[in-house]
Amino acid sequence: MRTLLIVNPNATSTTAATRDLLAHALESRTQLTVAHTQHRGHAAELAQWAATNEMDLIVVHGGDGTVNETINGFVPLPQVDDGQAWRPRLGIIPGGSANVFARALDIKPDPVAATNQLIDLLKAGDGDRRIGLGITDDRWFCFSAGVGLDAEVCAAIDSARAKGRSATPARYVRTTVAQFFRTKRAQPEVTVHVPGREPVSGVHYAFVTNTSPWTYLNATPVCTNPGTRFESGLGVFAVRTMALLPTLRLATQLLSPHSEPKSRKLFRDDDVPSVRISSAEPIGLQIDGDFIGRRDVVDFTAVPDVLDVVAPRPV
Repeated sequence: MRTLLIVNPNATSTTAATRDLLAHALESRTQLTVAHTQHRGHAAELAQWAATNEMDLIVVHGGDGTVNETINGFVPLPQVDDGQAWRPRLGIIPGGSANVFARALDIKPDPVAATNQLIDLLKAGDGDRRIGLGITDDRWFCFSAGVGLDAEVCAAIDSARAKGRSATPARYVRTTVAQFFRTKRAQPEVTVHVPGREPVSGVHYAFVTNTSPWTYLNATPVCTNPGTRFESGLGVFAVRTMALLPTLRLATQLLSPHSEPKSRKLFRDDDVPSVRISSAEPIGLQIDGDFIGRRDVVDFTAVPDVLDVVAPRPV
């Protein structure tokens, strides 16, 4: 088995000791090539090289951004896919601050434990899992995308990272609260269009998910669309209020185990094939935690059975 190990040495929880352990473990099972990312977009370039050279497995040791780049480097978009492209399997060893995609796949959050889990799955031969992904802005997303509030939070976190500040859960909470009050009085300008449904107008912000949970707060899952799965369509969570009390009620529901978020000011659907979000003014867009820019119209589409990952099979 020929394997490319892509390492982001600047990821939050990546250490030299963990990188050496992972490389040693994979060398004992596979024919290994190790590459460290050196600039933004490098993971995509490395993944494309691995697919071109028909490598069997790509293992990513990094955060959600590095995993997203990797997938966008070797999985062709439907409009250019002729069915002939070689697709390696994907393995993930968490190395970022949140690692939402890996955790949603039941990959252990500790890098050492995840390394042992990966090796065990490869050895047993039962770690194959085929999942769907989402597309927006001509780019794959693994677990979530969104417009409005969470995009502005991602933009602020990216700015803090550029200044050398870590993306800790506490920083995410503080930034979310600050962005909420900064935009609280803004007029709702977003409209959500779901096939077969009446348009939902007056929306302040909207999340589109490819799985559940939407994110994690330390070890606590935050579930906007509990019924959304990698094997289903997309989840839509669109909020039509910025009033404090309804927002606090929703936040409590999102953090409660087995809760089904409900509100008169919430539009939610856990399984849609596609969704269009339009805005009277350009609004922020985030994909898998990265701020992409501002758009006035964004289309999101579910694409089933497109990625093979080495991960525990769902129970």
